Amino acid sequence: MDRDYELQTHRVEDRHWWYRGRRSVLERVIDDLRLPARARILDAGCGSGRNMVEFARHGIVTGIELSETSVCLARKREVGDVVEGSVLDMPFDADAFDVAASLDVIEHLEDDLQALRELRRVVAPGGALLVTVPAYQWLWSGHDEINHHHRRYTRRSLQRIGEQAGWQQVRTTYFNSLLLPAAILLRVLDRFSRRTTESSLDLWIPPEPLNWLLQRPLALEAALIGRGGRIPAGLSLLAVFR
Repeated sequence: MDRDYELQTHRVEDRHWWYRGRRSVLERVIDDLRLPARARILDAGCGSGRNMVEFARHGIVTGIELSETSVCLARKREVGDVVEGSVLDMPFDADAFDVAASLDVIEHLEDDLQALRELRRVVAPGGALLVTVPAYQWLWSGHDEINHHHRRYTRRSLQRIGEQAGWQQVRTTYFNSLLLPAAILLRVLDRFSRRTTESSLDLWIPPEPLNWLLQRPLALEAALIGRGGRIPAGLSLLAVFR
């Protein structure tokens, strides 16, 4: 993504309802993985390293990130090693990690299959891969353009590309479902406008009471997912591969 937009994203990810909500969902899924003590965890496309803070509670975390700006921010967190590089060709030995996470990353890559194959190489046999991606190509909008996305996914398309890379999908769920109707309306309006990108409202942090309220649906979904539930539709898609 553009550097200015990248920096704006990093400035809000601690407090913005969407990032907080996604972390609550991820935490429930990671708990369910039952990782070994001192698990070797890779955050592939770690951005500013904010999710590495959470991962460090579960084991020894390593991040890899292509953006020099994000690498500098991630290293300042001092929660694990951060390597500057591409998830398409990672400087790690085979079978180096027990689990890898690639969170809203592969949609940015022209060759998502190669990324998943490379993740398969560095995760040890019996290990896991946690992936999140934006859902439904028909929801394509200026938000995807400003983020330099190449595609959005369905459960079936993500499963297909994962299996081509040598993974077996063992769990999948959509999330951020309660805001799906509003998102559909905004996408329709976006199609009829002449704008090529969405406004900075994507990164606007509402007043705390509203920020808290917007986070509640994701918190409820996290609780449901933590009990093994599966949400049939949503703005985002999560999958666990083995």
